[in-house]
Amino acid sequence: MFSVDDILMNNGRFSKMNSSILNHSVDEVYLFLKNQKVSETILNAIRSEKIDGKSLLILNERDIYRLEHKYHLLMGDMKRFTLVVNKIQQQNRQCLIYLGILDNQNNLITNLLSHNVSTNANYSHPHASLFNPAESQIDRISPANSVDGSSSGRQYATCIQPEFFKTTISLGYAFLVTWITAFVMVVVHERVPDSKRYPPLPDIFLDNVPHIGWAFWACEVTGAVLFAIWVCVLVFHKYRIILLRRFFALGGTVFLLRCFTMLITSLSVPGTHLECRASDFKFDDGDSLGLFEMLEKRVSRAYTIWSGLGMSIKGVRTCGDYMFSGHTVALTLLNFFITEYTPRNLYFLHTTTWLLNMFGIFFILAAHEHYSIDVFIAFYIASRLFLYYHTLANNQALMSHDSNRTRIWFPLFSYFESSVDGIIPNDYNSLSEIFRIIGGWLLNLKDLSMLTARRIWIERPNNNGQNKRQRRSQSQTPSKRNKLSANENSVGDKLRRSMGNLSSKNDKESVPILSELKKEN
Repeated sequence: MFSVDDILMNNGRFSKMNSSILNHSVDEVYLFLKNQKVSETILNAIRSEKIDGKSLLILNERDIYRLEHKYHLLMGDMKRFTLVVNKIQQQNRQCLIYLGILDNQNNLITNLLSHNVSTNANYSHPHASLFNPAESQIDRISPANSVDGSSSGRQYATCIQPEFFKTTISLGYAFLVTWITAFVMVVVHERVPDSKRYPPLPDIFLDNVPHIGWAFWACEVTGAVLFAIWVCVLVFHKYRIILLRRFFALGGTVFLLRCFTMLITSLSVPGTHLECRASDFKFDDGDSLGLFEMLEKRVSRAYTIWSGLGMSIKGVRTCGDYMFSGHTVALTLLNFFITEYTPRNLYFLHTTTWLLNMFGIFFILAAHEHYSIDVFIAFYIASRLFLYYHTLANNQALMSHDSNRTRIWFPLFSYFESSVDGIIPNDYNSLSEIFRIIGGWLLNLKDLSMLTARRIWIERPNNNGQNKRQRRSQSQTPSKRNKLSANENSVGDKLRRSMGNLSSKNDKESVPILSELKKEN
């Protein structure tokens, strides 16, 4: 049960009540309503009617009308209780969809709950807005607070579920895309134009900035710093599973698009200092290699690129993968994810990440590893996809009339974000909570390991015993097997007679039979 301080309202915004309202007991609902200044008459009615969190969430005008007349509620008490219930329903629309009360367009599915309590056609109950979010004006009167405590009109998500299976799917999607990218990089290296025949293309930046040898190393160092910051955000963020799912989905989509742009057009080498020759990877016609051997060599080279993350500081050197820059995509996505999922008032952190992003792009160009158009297109595509994805995810309630179009054009987005109905709040766990979570994971892992080992050790002796009996029966002659089966039948008859005698009143008669069985055994 939550404490009083956990359930108190903070500037008109519900705190922990909304996160797990479906699991609240009658006592927890009683405590919550008591802190909302609900009258004692209604509180007694809540306990008498056994109204828990789920029942409170699906209250409608008919239920409140019955409470009003059964417990003789005053007008002011009834109005305050109605406002509290309406506010809970507004902030838990996703739970109503989960219960089958509303559909994805916030329309009523269960008509039984929306019937008026009176059979009189002229009767109109004053609480008709319950279970009809479109008619409610509460969102206009009291907008939700932002993560920084200011009222900004943002609609935050309700009933946020981690959905580990979806995150696993997005991880598999990103893993597959990285392998495809590595293989395509091997193919484009085989098709890279000869630098003597095709010199570098004219470029405003590259033609006016001299080559800096250590710049590309500095770019990858800035990327490593951004990645370390992002890992810290993931560790402490309360909804880290959703953040990971979005990171894998966006990163996989951008790099999958990069595979097509790399493969379609092969640009010439941007710098004369780069030693890129197609002959290093290309297979000649004179090579006595079969199709399987060539594919095996390409996969081996792709694994070298994949295991090194395509980074030069890990000894990976690639050519031909110019349109568009993968390093710029990684820097931009890390910067945008850090700024999106950290509080708005961390100006120093956000300024630092933007500087790292911009300096990383400058270092790429200063190293003459990419053309300017490669970097510009990479920044534009990564930033636009990030903004489009989060705009759709944060405003699904506003764009519900385009849900069919969204499912067609963005199938992965529709699947991954189907249960998210607003902005993910930037809530964080403390160190003690993180250690508690890790401890829970370790305990679950230990219990699972012990149960698995126990099953293995229990099943192994049974299997060994069955195998021994089978081998013994196979090695015996038919006459011996018949004699043993006859002995077993006689022993079984005597054992049944002894058990029947033991259950009777005269237990002394069964003693000779048991002693006879012992001698035979």
